[in-house]
Amino acid sequence: MTAEVIYGSELAQSMRDNMKEEVQQLKTEGIVPGLTVILIGEDPASKSYVLGKQRASEYVGVDSDLITLPESTTETELLTLIHELNNKESVHGILVQLPLPKHINEQKVIETISPEKDVDGFHPVNIGRMMTGKDTFFPCTPFGIIQMLKSKDIKIEGKHAVIIGRSNIVGKPVGQLLLNENATVTYCHSRTKDMDQFISQADILIVAVGIEHFIKGDNIKDGAIVIDVGVNRTKEGTLTGDVEFDSAKEKASFITPVPKGVGPMTITMLLHNTIKSAKIHHGVYNR
Repeated sequence: MTAEVIYGSELAQSMRDNMKEEVQQLKTEGIVPGLTVILIGEDPASKSYVLGKQRASEYVGVDSDLITLPESTTETELLTLIHELNNKESVHGILVQLPLPKHINEQKVIETISPEKDVDGFHPVNIGRMMTGKDTFFPCTPFGIIQMLKSKDIKIEGKHAVIIGRSNIVGKPVGQLLLNENATVTYCHSRTKDMDQFISQADILIVAVGIEHFIKGDNIKDGAIVIDVGVNRTKEGTLTGDVEFDSAKEKASFITPVPKGVGPMTITMLLHNTIKSAKIHHGVYNR
């Protein structure tokens, strides 16, 4: 068996093309989706992520505003800015690029963003809605993973999904979204004993630990669906995932690559959430 590769880059492009048409239609009705991104400091990775978001926004037609602030920005200054954006009619989505400088409380920042403009899907209100199966702004990477599975008509209901990693950004929410789709979900993490036994039982294996080639093909159940969320840089400078792709693809039925896998879907779902927020604000959502 050789797995079918799920290229998130291809699905993302298809979805962005559809969003572009939708935004053009919304603009004829006077609705211009607006996203404001706040970047603090000079972190190269954060700058790269923000640039990708800017380019994608421009392609789709979302009005994207980037506010760059120095590393010395105080928590009070940042929270004041967020309050201003919460009250700004033209802003439908607010994203504060993480990580933040150590002197700023990340959770306080997340909770200050209005739930109605929390297009990252991290506000406790939106997390609570997700937990209770309500429609909301879902965290972008987990939401993108679900879209990738559905794009291949993969039946989630009844499957045993094993999540390696329990971060608030990926691990926990993707497990909840899979549970909402009626999967049976197991979380594995740094304190899990005999992790291999759980990995070998997984119908759907989602790996998000940030360790190069943490999962080998030998660990994987025949026919498993493998979603690799990890992005690691090798000694040679190339990008690779948490899954050893070459060995895993010989056991899996579907697998995502790194790069061109989950990554492009994260930005795409951010745009989806921003457009959704604009439609809700203007009363045209679910019309």
